[in-house]
Amino acid sequence: MKIDIYNHVLPAPYLELMKQHSKDAGIVKRMSSLRMLWDLEARVEMLKQWPEVQQVLTLALPSPELLGGPDLSPGFARVANDEMAKIVDRWPDKFPAFVASLPMNNVPAALEEIDRAVGELGARGIQICTNVNGRALDDPEFFPVFEYITQKYAMPIWMHPARPASRPDYVGEDKSKYEIWQVLGWPYETSVAMARMVFSGFYEKLPELRIITHHCGAMIPFLSGRAETLWAQLGSRTAGENYEEILQRMAKKPIEYFKMFYADTVLGGSASALRCGLDFFGADKIVFASDCPFDPENGPMFIREGIRSIEDLNLAEDDKRKIYFGNAMKLLNLKMQAEAK
Repeated sequence: MKIDIYNHVLPAPYLELMKQHSKDAGIVKRMSSLRMLWDLEARVEMLKQWPEVQQVLTLALPSPELLGGPDLSPGFARVANDEMAKIVDRWPDKFPAFVASLPMNNVPAALEEIDRAVGELGARGIQICTNVNGRALDDPEFFPVFEYITQKYAMPIWMHPARPASRPDYVGEDKSKYEIWQVLGWPYETSVAMARMVFSGFYEKLPELRIITHHCGAMIPFLSGRAETLWAQLGSRTAGENYEEILQRMAKKPIEYFKMFYADTVLGGSASALRCGLDFFGADKIVFASDCPFDPENGPMFIREGIRSIEDLNLAEDDKRKIYFGNAMKLLNLKMQAEAK
């Protein structure tokens, strides 16, 4: 069995909401063209190539808060979660679970939607973006979401990068060029969000917090040596902020907190990049994922190449089992359900 823990859907009713409300013509173009996002019958047919693969569903961008203000986003989230729950109900053998999307620009409504999506619809966790319309996730306004899903439900958080094309690469330009905002900007956004959580004390406040980072921890594994040695000197380059106090209050070295995140295998099929991620996080923190259907073949390529990248590493069978399904079953508490069947 292989549990694909991070792939995307855009159910037809939510697709229509995106077309009506999104101000990002680029994302409307991209999402509307990907049939495997919204035609789930075609997705199921495509997945017949891998009868051992099951997919845990997450909503594709745009997230509810990217579509509308705090008055509209709760309704958008309800549509997304209702539709994903219907997909799971219709094809439980292919889609054993879904992850709830939230209106993060309306925290009280987000907490209510957690209760509804988890308690009534059966969601197995929540998905958030690496920022909330440009605001940092360590803003105290958003902490109740992390606290609620961790302490009340003991469920994980899927963190997806978000950085718009309108954010330029250089001061003086009005937008990012050559889709740099996505190819390089998204790993940067994930890495920044991870760092902000580490240094603002998320894991000290919530030691049971479980966050699944897209793209195998982004930049952190590759730059782990730099991150470890330079953040060990936190404050040495900064005037006006007493960062040395942060190091003093930390129970662990900063780099050890980064290893508390989970990471998926979505690396475009690069076995060498995956080896780097495995060396950093360890096999207990890596989960198989495809990012389906965002590949040049619109669906199958990232599944096929993701599996190949794991097989190319010649891992011990126990480590492969953890990556392919064991870690996911623990994260989603699917083990008891599987045994009950």
